[in-house]
Amino acid sequence: MRLILLGPPGAGKGTQAQVLVEELEVPHISTGDMFRAAMKAGTELGRQAKSYVDKGELVPDSVTIGLVRERLALPDCRKGFLLDGFPRTVAQAEALDELLAGLDMALDAVVNIQVDPEVLVNRLSNRRTCRNCGAVYHLLHKPPASPGKCDACGGELYQRPDDHEATVRNRLEVYTAQTRPLIDFYRRKGLLHSVDGEAEVEQVTVEIRRELGL
Repeated sequence: MRLILLGPPGAGKGTQAQVLVEELEVPHISTGDMFRAAMKAGTELGRQAKSYVDKGELVPDSVTIGLVRERLALPDCRKGFLLDGFPRTVAQAEALDELLAGLDMALDAVVNIQVDPEVLVNRLSNRRTCRNCGAVYHLLHKPPASPGKCDACGGELYQRPDDHEATVRNRLEVYTAQTRPLIDFYRRKGLLHSVDGEAEVEQVTVEIRRELGL
């Protein structure tokens, strides 16, 4: 099965993706993870991406699409994949259609996780990440046992630059302006399945399975 997960920053796409890729036995392709790895490694691509990500802006299509093209051409994607964080604009979606046609592939479904913007601001601005192991906490809903310290490895917890409230609000504005049109794009293609992302994590998973007939 070839899937796309849509939804604003903090909607829970990564969490649901982990469940789906295990069940479907397909690779999870997250452009966010790809860029973060490149930024951590200090590659040229990573430095380019960082200047945009830290401001809550989208990485240019020329960089993103090239990265996705290389990934989808790998053998493990022949039986399916789950795209998380791409496409983010209609232009990227159109480029993806061309890319997939060239690989003799087609999308099966697009899952849209819907969450109120103010709920997302709360989720993201209270998120903290371990500098050492990458574990993620939430100051209100999943706080660490000791303030500022990771339960798993004792590493320092910090707030990612793109989780600052002002940046979160900017990210949501960017999403509304550039990514929301994708909903109509995929609805017209008959591929869209929308679920309530404000429900408990397990319930969101149940809704997605129901929509996809799993």
